[in-house]
Amino acid sequence: MSDQHRRRAALTGSRSRRKDAPTRARYRVARTDSLAPGESLKFMLPIRGADEECFLINFGGEFHAYVNRCRHVPMAMDWVDNQFFAEDGRYLMCQTHNAYYEPASGECIAGPPTACGKYLYRVMTEIEDGVIYARPPQEEFED
Repeated sequence: MSDQHRRRAALTGSRSRRKDAPTRARYRVARTDSLAPGESLKFMLPIRGADEECFLINFGGEFHAYVNRCRHVPMAMDWVDNQFFAEDGRYLMCQTHNAYYEPASGECIAGPPTACGKYLYRVMTEIEDGVIYARPPQEEFED
């Protein structure tokens, strides 16, 4: 950086930014005490420049979040609003394709052959002071 740029930065408080550094914005989703085990909550998250519908689940006291998109055909998994758990609460189920997913990993374990073995697109979460935050997925995913 030249002396002129350093002086200008010192006066204006501006700093150059690395263009290749990804932004690590996080978004508030819910409070931990607002989602009981077996419950889910949909939320919007900016992914690849557009708002994408995602969902948060409480599975056995642990929170997991995924993009609301079946791996068989890219459409929302809940045809009954905000219902992702199968009747027994052990699996997540795509209401359209009857694909079953492991809640903790997002792996498809039953359903259409083209979906089995694939994973739901995970949304990273973190908890701070009883608040659940989500970060957009960093990996590219198929549509």
